[in-house]
Amino acid sequence: MKAKATLKQIAKELGVSVSTVSKALNDSPEISEQTKVKIKEYAKLKNYKPNVIGLNLKNRKTKTIGVIIPNILNSFFAKVFSGIEKVADKKGYNVITCISNESLEKEVHTLEMLSNGTIDGFILSVSEEAQKLEDYGHFSAIIADGTPIVMFDRIADGVECDKVIVDDFDSALNSTQHLIDLGCKNIALISSVDNLSVGKLRADGYLKALADNNIPVNENIILRTDSEEDMKAKIDAIFEHKIDAIFALDENDSVAALRVSLKKGYKVPEDISIIGFADGILASRRLSPSLTTVSQHGVEIGEVAARQLIKRLEEESEEETSDYETIVIKTKLKERESTRKK
Repeated sequence: MKAKATLKQIAKELGVSVSTVSKALNDSPEISEQTKVKIKEYAKLKNYKPNVIGLNLKNRKTKTIGVIIPNILNSFFAKVFSGIEKVADKKGYNVITCISNESLEKEVHTLEMLSNGTIDGFILSVSEEAQKLEDYGHFSAIIADGTPIVMFDRIADGVECDKVIVDDFDSALNSTQHLIDLGCKNIALISSVDNLSVGKLRADGYLKALADNNIPVNENIILRTDSEEDMKAKIDAIFEHKIDAIFALDENDSVAALRVSLKKGYKVPEDISIIGFADGILASRRLSPSLTTVSQHGVEIGEVAARQLIKRLEEESEEETSDYETIVIKTKLKERESTRKK
């Protein structure tokens, strides 16, 4: 049995946009008859089977939102999903959740599968592989085909859509400044998310705080990796140098920083202060001492993203669409036992 072609594949082969293919298959008056015939014949040749609902999305809404998250084990994404679900339920929408497992291929497959009439729009955070390769064409193709997307947390700057983010740069700058204000001068950085947009922004905020306070950058106490495994393999080297604080850029990094500090004989916070990005119960209740964190307000991000997508869907029903927005959610430093008091 021949595999079905997609709109994206047909568009690429014929050298036209996905939107042009979609309109031609819908007999849109915007497309010339010659182009329609060419596209329809090619689509038939390639075994393209359009979904009836998909061809009439503007008139036949499914009242269903597709949510794609990179990692189900991450407590931040779980909180975002709870916020999405809360708003969707209130507005009468169903939610279908899929996990990309940080895979570009799975992300592309999920988008194509669900956008063919199953859902009205997507809320998603970009997979690690897509960000590493900077491959975002699948998002633009889905949007061009008439399915709106709201990105959250990890976003693709070049894709025109609504986005909900936190102030990663500013929150990292302010957190590092907080450690400096406590009297810390040798502040280590630990990151296992350096290949993600959020990791780069947080690292930049840390470096800016050092520069603002005329503190020289010490590469020996900066650990920037692309995976939790790599971070854990290299973290011990940080403690071979003089440090009095650690700024960790992810929940796993934060937990590792605290555990290794205690293992090495440091008293927390007397000898070393630790701040980490974390949004879960682990940081506040299950660690001793409890961890001072940058709270990312996952539930609020989910609620805002869901409201933004539903607003976009309802605007499209009225054929009145507003400009795309990037909404910034302010983070908050939650001081606990892992940092000294001023």
